Amino acid sequence: MRGLVKAPDGHTQPPVLRGFEHIRRYWDNTQHCFAAKILPGEFYVTQSDEAIITSLGSCVSACIRDRVFRIGGMNHFMLPEASGNPWSGGDLATEAARYGSFAMEQLINDILKAGGRRENLEIKLTGGGRVLENVSTNIGEKNIRFAKEYLRNEGLEVIGEDLGGTLPRRVVYFPATGKLRVKKMGSNKVITQECAYQDRISHEHIEGDIELF
Repeated sequence: MRGLVKAPDGHTQPPVLRGFEHIRRYWDNTQHCFAAKILPGEFYVTQSDEAIITSLGSCVSACIRDRVFRIGGMNHFMLPEASGNPWSGGDLATEAARYGSFAMEQLINDILKAGGRRENLEIKLTGGGRVLENVSTNIGEKNIRFAKEYLRNEGLEVIGEDLGGTLPRRVVYFPATGKLRVKKMGSNKVITQECAYQDRISHEHIEGDIELF
């Protein structure tokens, strides 16, 4: 188990919720607070006043929090490439949609498990840039469409978004306050990372179902 980190002012890193011990957490000198960094395919939920940071290209992050109890988190997901058009006829019952649903439901369920209430949820979306030029479809747009349709079907309102474009993003989210900071950047590292992630998830299969509380 990693040792506790202390801030320059002597404050100790807040406790981590069970199940998130593998996420890298550190003192961020730029944000002047403790932060958790998530990679593609990961998500993080906290009850503490800390930031969640990631870098997005084609991937999308849903930033969700209970605005009353100040419990929230962020995910980082991409739909795998699937044969056919997963949006034809509005049908979300595809392998790609199942993968996206799994990513969204994990985040929402863990916020509710930590004490959040569904009726208090506040949601912001970011990411989905067209940064992978070597693929036949606009993966970023597909991710955006999925996230919006999923949340609409669940009756959950998006109150803010920074989506699309052609540049990767650095994202900093503060679940305690709902503040979302997005900085556009030119980073080949993000694109390389996402290409490897897309290749991996396109060979995975999601089995079973998750139910929202």
